[in-house]
Amino acid sequence: MAREIEWTDFEEIGIQLQEKFPEMDPYTVRFTDLHSYVTQLPGFTGDPAKSNEGILEAIQKAWHEEYEDAK
Repeated sequence: MAREIEWTDFEEIGIQLQEKFPEMDPYTVRFTDLHSYVTQLPGFTGDPAKSNEGILEAIQKAWHEEYEDAK
């Protein structure tokens, strides 16, 4: 079973998004799509209404770091 993750688990979310979308540049993803991707991750237990632009930016940055590391 996947471990539970919340909105503030930026690194874990970034890792999971990189594994799920390895060819996608995170900086090309709209925040509405990013929100959807995060809420659909296995183990995500956060309240979908509790995200904001700052949280999504932090997730996008963490995902981009994983994306760059995978190149």
